[in-house]
Amino acid sequence: MKISILIFLLFLAIQTVLSWKKEEFRNCNQTPFCKRARSRKPGSCNLIAQDVTISHGELTAKLLPKIPQGQDQDQAKPLILSISVYQNGIMRLKIDEDASPKKRFEVSDVIISEFESKKLWLQRVSDERSDGDADLSSVVFLSDGYEAVLRHDPFEVYVRGEQGNRRIVSLNSNGLFDFEQLRDKKEGEDWEESFRGHTDTRPYGPQSVSFDVSFYGSDFVYGIPEHATSFALKPTRGPGVEESEPYRLFNLDVFEYIHDSPFGLYGSIPFMVSHGKSGKSSGFFWLNAAEMQIDVLASGWDAEPQISMPTSQSRIDTFWMSEAGIVDVFFFVGPGPKDVIRQYTSVTGTPSMPQLFATAYHQCRWNYRDEEDVENVDLKFDENDIPYDVLWLDIEHTDGKRYFTWDKLLFPHPEEMQRKLAAKGRHMVTIVDPHIKRDESFSLHKEATQKGYYVKDASGKDFDGWCWPGSSSYPDMVNPEIRTWWGEKFFYENYVGSTPSLYIWNDMNEPSVFNGPEVTMPRDALHLGTVESRELHNAYGYYFHMATADGLVKREDGKDRPFVLSRAFFAGSQRYGAVWTGDNTADWDQLRVSVSMILTLGLTAVTFSGADVGGFFGNPEPELLVRWYQLGAYYPFFRAHAHQDTKRREPWLFGQRNMELIRDAIRGRYMWLPYFYTLFREANVSGVPVVRPLWMEFPTDEATFSNDEAFMVGNSLLVQGVYTERAKYASVYLPGKESWYDIRTGTAYEGGTTHKLEVSEDSIPAFQRAGTILPRKDRFRRSSTQMVHDPYTLVIALNSSQTAEGELYLDDGKSFDFKQGAYIQRHFVFSNGQLTSSNIVPTRGESSFSTDCIIERIILLGHLPGPKIALIEPGNQKAEIEMGPLRLGEHAGPAAVTIRKPGVRIADDWTIKIL
Repeated sequence: MKISILIFLLFLAIQTVLSWKKEEFRNCNQTPFCKRARSRKPGSCNLIAQDVTISHGELTAKLLPKIPQGQDQDQAKPLILSISVYQNGIMRLKIDEDASPKKRFEVSDVIISEFESKKLWLQRVSDERSDGDADLSSVVFLSDGYEAVLRHDPFEVYVRGEQGNRRIVSLNSNGLFDFEQLRDKKEGEDWEESFRGHTDTRPYGPQSVSFDVSFYGSDFVYGIPEHATSFALKPTRGPGVEESEPYRLFNLDVFEYIHDSPFGLYGSIPFMVSHGKSGKSSGFFWLNAAEMQIDVLASGWDAEPQISMPTSQSRIDTFWMSEAGIVDVFFFVGPGPKDVIRQYTSVTGTPSMPQLFATAYHQCRWNYRDEEDVENVDLKFDENDIPYDVLWLDIEHTDGKRYFTWDKLLFPHPEEMQRKLAAKGRHMVTIVDPHIKRDESFSLHKEATQKGYYVKDASGKDFDGWCWPGSSSYPDMVNPEIRTWWGEKFFYENYVGSTPSLYIWNDMNEPSVFNGPEVTMPRDALHLGTVESRELHNAYGYYFHMATADGLVKREDGKDRPFVLSRAFFAGSQRYGAVWTGDNTADWDQLRVSVSMILTLGLTAVTFSGADVGGFFGNPEPELLVRWYQLGAYYPFFRAHAHQDTKRREPWLFGQRNMELIRDAIRGRYMWLPYFYTLFREANVSGVPVVRPLWMEFPTDEATFSNDEAFMVGNSLLVQGVYTERAKYASVYLPGKESWYDIRTGTAYEGGTTHKLEVSEDSIPAFQRAGTILPRKDRFRRSSTQMVHDPYTLVIALNSSQTAEGELYLDDGKSFDFKQGAYIQRHFVFSNGQLTSSNIVPTRGESSFSTDCIIERIILLGHLPGPKIALIEPGNQKAEIEMGPLRLGEHAGPAAVTIRKPGVRIADDWTIKIL
């Protein structure tokens, strides 16, 4: 036993000093299903659709191999196909075996229950001949202007629009579809696979599924996180492409990952979005939690070498390969980028509404040593007038890596520690990972063992792997009963030392297994008794995240929203909390790639995301750290975090000037919190992300399509990072025909052009879009909770028509009462020299919310000085107009036209007219 512990400790020591080595992970050639699929040639699929009919509101058919005349087809095993259609232009295609030795796994609890109620029951199918086919195609209605088509021979499925003249998304247009049906093992056949000393027994043999998907009218494709690579996905095969791996989707604990790589990281969402010059978008989602590999194919990939084939309609071909599962795919017709996101989130759910504190700044480190360290860090933030909302504790706070416990020497009074933070409106987060220490004296392990709640190994015994505690086992989170049991562990009587201000961090939930193949669980491990890990691997962390979030909701009797951060994720994770981009590194390239990663997560509905500010590994130079804070202040999830082997890096440890710069960046986040909170509500309602690509707001502007250095915060702010050291200038492309106003100086810049701008250490370029109105809070407090009753500032950025509009959403920042109508949502419009505030809450619900907050300043950008008085109605009151600072405090900046102290309540209807 002592020898095994020494080996384990040596492994951990090596882990802390060595960077990622790609040879520890399989590439496509070392992954038999990927290698087989990639070797297939276009047109190799010989399946045809037969027995096409309407059944239970769906189009159904059998897929059988095309047998030459005279041969017997009775021996062929058919595949069963069904097509169903749903409101708002969504088509679902399922293909599975008719009969097999083992039922294939279908991912549960990802599709929201409301989705099925939107199904349109098909009543009839029409037949037509198209594309010169001798055989028929079956056509069904999808939505106004769109149809779904099943081509019989050769088998192909696509959606089309505009009176049938334009294809949108298709499957098997290149004839690459393949479905390896489960079968009995033949005598002498060897199904085992080995990699780096690990053997996968593969008791059910080959079972992979692969097919091509084409996006028409497209110039770029995006999505399928998680990869540290460009936002617009680069081709991985075809002319002009150097040897490349497919984009891998396989949740792994990747230590110190590299940038610009298609290698899969901690989470997987098999959802891709296309976009083209027409300004139209489409999407495709495969509900499958097995390992997936996806090729983006360069133009001419299917031509003879050195020959480029012309195409009549621009399109991007992709090739999707999975080790197991069924075909359960969704086609989204758009046509706009936001339409695609709404369609996708109508299937998997919109992002949950976070508590207000969670949208503010988080301070984290592996590890704050003890209660004294926590108290000192907290006091230092106050001494330096730096706001923060959450202090985090990593694994060292526990009793020997036993989760739900506290180290009694280092943290003897956890409840008192949390209450001290809560008195300032602050919160604490502790880490709870899925690996449970195998220790008979640990009650959690003892109970899980007795109840049979652990994942099993291939022999049926409790799986035993190595992680932070040493020998560990993992709850079978796929089982709803076990998820309920796990959630109850967060109740106060079970998590002794926890308080209502304590929330949770789920790390290592890919799951990470230090001595496992590719640092994870073996593929032949068993869930639910018979389901192999290979079939659901990518969803394990999702179920763990779900169980934790549900537990926190039940802890508060369903009254308060949970906060749970997860490293692993899958489609649907947006419903349960935040994610972050994992173990990044303190270098400039990682700062840059964080933008593409967060944009990609937002595009796939996981909008509450961020990267470790400063980089988890390494020691950032002060300039890099400052630039990271300046960019990170605009991440949806804003947290600084660092490895235990790095130097301490709290903001005051880098000299007075750097501390001031970091403080200014953090204060900037608090200033914009009303806007961020409004955007989180927009995401909660529509799925549209908080941080979004430029082309989502300017869909026909080709200059935005591959820009992943700048991003939009909502529809009103554009942020451009600074990604090189000692930068003097930044090139900033400002899209659209209207002007953009520098948020620090109020200077107007022309839209539709690239500006070479001087940059200083003070800030990164950020602009407010002309024609928008943004809410701010300009008084700096210790935490967001202490800002609740502070007055608002409205910043009106006038366009060429001297008009602007915007919104503000607010609720109690904590409970679920907003679901019963307890919120305020205001619509601001400036036109003809008059600002109007109106209510856009449709009807008052069961609950209500009120506030006495007022507006203390209204800033007008693009309005010429001159008028001195504004008239406020109702009440016939007057307010002064003067030149006032753009920002309050030490960095006030230039003056702008300002209506001072209008004193109107934020919740009321009113007008303010400039006289």
